Amino acid sequence: MKKIILFILSVIGMLVEVRACDICGCGVGNSYIGILPEFNKHIFGIRYRYNSLLTHVGVDGTTTYLTTDETYRTAEAWGGWDIGKFRLMASLPYNFNERLNQGSTTKKNGIGDISVSGFYQLINSRKAVLTNKLLVQSLWLGGSVKLPTGDYNPLDKSATNENANLFQLGTGSVDFSVNGMYDIRLQDVGVNLAASYKMNTTNKYEYSYGNKFSTNAQVYYKFRIKNIVTIAPNTGILYENAEKDLDHEMSVDISGGRLLMGTVGVEASVKKIAIGGNWQTPLSQNLADGIVKANNRMMLHVAFAF
Repeated sequence: MKKIILFILSVIGMLVEVRACDICGCGVGNSYIGILPEFNKHIFGIRYRYNSLLTHVGVDGTTTYLTTDETYRTAEAWGGWDIGKFRLMASLPYNFNERLNQGSTTKKNGIGDISVSGFYQLINSRKAVLTNKLLVQSLWLGGSVKLPTGDYNPLDKSATNENANLFQLGTGSVDFSVNGMYDIRLQDVGVNLAASYKMNTTNKYEYSYGNKFSTNAQVYYKFRIKNIVTIAPNTGILYENAEKDLDHEMSVDISGGRLLMGTVGVEASVKKIAIGGNWQTPLSQNLADGIVKANNRMMLHVAFAF
């Protein structure tokens, strides 16, 4: 038990030391999925994400004529397949981007970047401890590849020379990530940990979104109703660290930074149907040296196991 926890913490620690995409969590950068619904063989679901931020924020968070209100909504179809100790997952997002500045609104809708992930289950144990209380542990390690299926328009990367390059449907590049998911539960009380390090390549327009590290930890409790309905409220924290982007090998000023968010949500399952959602609010942030401000986020999902 202690060795497993130390292993997880050491992996997260090593990743934190690596300089970590685009401004944390918005545009083409959000990878947070919360607590994954349980499934034994196959699952298919729909996720809806809502993110927003302000760019060109003035001193002490004041707004100016340059301040832009940007909103990113994503409807994402995803699926998972368990084959023994292996798990394959894939997602197809459809993005709705909106930018508001001085009463003028710009919109961009379309398919985003498809991603495919593979995991191997290192740990899967269930045993009785502490006077017959059930201890359940699961550890998945793997990686993923993101394909440039979403449109990337180099003309949209900067309305001015100082604009953040977020208003895109995709990165225009093939990107990779390494991921880990660990869950430990004693009877009905559990802790869920996840970490991801995303490595972005340079697209054909010589633009590269910075690499990104993200991790989250959540505590949850499962309420069971007649062994048919399970309701699991959860709360935790989410941390993201982003490196500055590179444009023709030159650092992009309005990019990168760090973000710490508090999360609260609930997951529910009825037989083979799972529904849930969570709310994320910034606790601490320093994005693009304070020029960008992240707002609250939301995610909703429904999934079907079969």
